[in-house]
Amino acid sequence: MNEQLLSVGIDMGTSTTQLVLSKLHIENLASSFTVPRLVITNKEVVYRSDICFTPVLADNRIDMIQIQQFVQEQYAKAGISKEEIQTGAVIITGETARKENASEVLQSLSGFAGDFVVATAGPDLESIIAAKGAGAHTYSKDRSTSIVNIDIGGGTSNLAVFASGDLLDTGCLDIGGRLIKVDQNSHEITYIAPKIKQLAERRGIALALGQRVTPADLEPIIGEMVKLLEESVGIRPLGDFYDTIVTNKGLKLDRNIASISFSGGVADYIYNEATGDVFQYGDIGILLGRAIAASPLTNQLTVARAAETIRATVVGAGSHTTEISGSTITYTDESFPIKSVPILKLSLSDESGDDETLARAITDKLSWFKLNNDLQQVAIAIEGKSSPSFQEVQKYARGLHKGMAELLEQKYPLIVVVHHDMAKVLGQTLYALLDYKKDVICLDSVVVDNGDYIDIGKPIADGKVLPIVIKTLVFH
Repeated sequence: MNEQLLSVGIDMGTSTTQLVLSKLHIENLASSFTVPRLVITNKEVVYRSDICFTPVLADNRIDMIQIQQFVQEQYAKAGISKEEIQTGAVIITGETARKENASEVLQSLSGFAGDFVVATAGPDLESIIAAKGAGAHTYSKDRSTSIVNIDIGGGTSNLAVFASGDLLDTGCLDIGGRLIKVDQNSHEITYIAPKIKQLAERRGIALALGQRVTPADLEPIIGEMVKLLEESVGIRPLGDFYDTIVTNKGLKLDRNIASISFSGGVADYIYNEATGDVFQYGDIGILLGRAIAASPLTNQLTVARAAETIRATVVGAGSHTTEISGSTITYTDESFPIKSVPILKLSLSDESGDDETLARAITDKLSWFKLNNDLQQVAIAIEGKSSPSFQEVQKYARGLHKGMAELLEQKYPLIVVVHHDMAKVLGQTLYALLDYKKDVICLDSVVVDNGDYIDIGKPIADGKVLPIVIKTLVFH
C-alpha cells in the first residue's frame, strides 16, 4: 500500500506570510503476515508560494480578508482546491501571534483554506518547526554532532538544539530584523521595539523616532543585538540584558554546541553577500545579517548551510507537523477532524498500580482542565504495554472508565492516546464497558506530554490510521 496526503503549511510571521504544499508518502512497511505498520516515508514540497508582507490593520489587528485573498491566489496558482487538502498546519509566529485577533484569524483560516488539522506555534514549537524545515535535525543525525539552528525573523530569533538527530532544547529571544524600521527613502527611523529602545538607553546609544540614520549609525545597537545572540548559544558570558531580551526562556547551555545554522528572512544575508540598498525592506534585517556573518557566531562554530532560510518555518509546518497514528486504532464514530484537544498525560506511577490507582489519578488531575468549574474536552494519554495480557487490558479499561466518569457527562467523545500498540483492544474493551453508548477514539503510536494539544484528522489508508498534529504552548 502506497498512499499520498496533500499537506499545506501556512506561516503568518511578524514580517511575512507564505504557504507551501507538500506530499506526504505513506507506506505499510510490515510484511503480509504481521500487523500493518504504516509510516510517513517521504515528505516532498511540491509548491512554494509567493511571499507577502503580513497585512496589519490600523488598529494593529491582522487583516484577515487580505490573508484569505492571498491563500486563494496561491491555491489558484498551484492548481488545487481546498477540498484536495487532507492535512496541514497554520502557524502564527513571532509578534503576529501576540495580535489581539490571532486566534480568530487562525480558526477562520483553517476552515477557509481547507478542513485540516491546525497548529498554532508558541516560541518552542516555532523553534522546532523552523529547525526541521532548515534541516538542522538531519544535519546533526547524519554527522553525529550537535547543532543549534537560529531562525531569525522580523520580531524574534528562535533557537533549537539537536544532537545526533535528537531535540535537546529550545529558546527564543526578542531579536529580529524589523524591530527597528527605517524609511527607505528618507532613512528616518519609523519604529523602535520597546526592548530595543530599552537596550539602547542602557548602553548609551542614541536612537530615536524620526532620527535620520546611516548604516554606521546603527552599528552599535546591531552589535549589541548580535552579542545577545552570542550569549544565547554560550560563546559569550551572559550579560545584564540577557534575561530581558529572552521571550519565554533561553537555552540551558549545559553542553557545548559544535555547529550552527541560520534560517528566517535574515539568514539570506548571513549566507549571501547583500547587494543594493540595505534599507530596501524598510528595516535593519540586511544589516543584522551582515553583522552576524562577521561575528564569532560564524567564526567560532562550524556553519551549516540551511536547506531552507526564509521558508524554513512554513516548510516545517507543511512537512514536519503531521504524524500518523498506529494501525491498531479504535474509533466508533467518524467525527473528524477534531481540533485543539488538551492532553492529560499520566505518569508511570499512575499506571503501575491497580485500576483504582489509575482511576484516582485521572479524577484528581482532571481538575487541571476545568474552566470556571466546567470540565473542557480532554484526551487521556498513557504509556500502556507493548504486549499486554488480557488482565492488563482489563485493568486499563476499568481504570479509564472509572477515572473519566466526569468526562462521560460531556457531549464529547472519549479520547485515549496510547504510546504502545494496544489501542484497538483497549478501545474496544472500553467501548464495551460503556455499554456501546459513548463514542470512543483510542489511538496508538503517538507520544505526547502534559501541556501538549492534539489535533486529529480524517481517517486514511482505508480507515487504518489518522493524521495527527501535536502542538505545544498554544497562543489564545
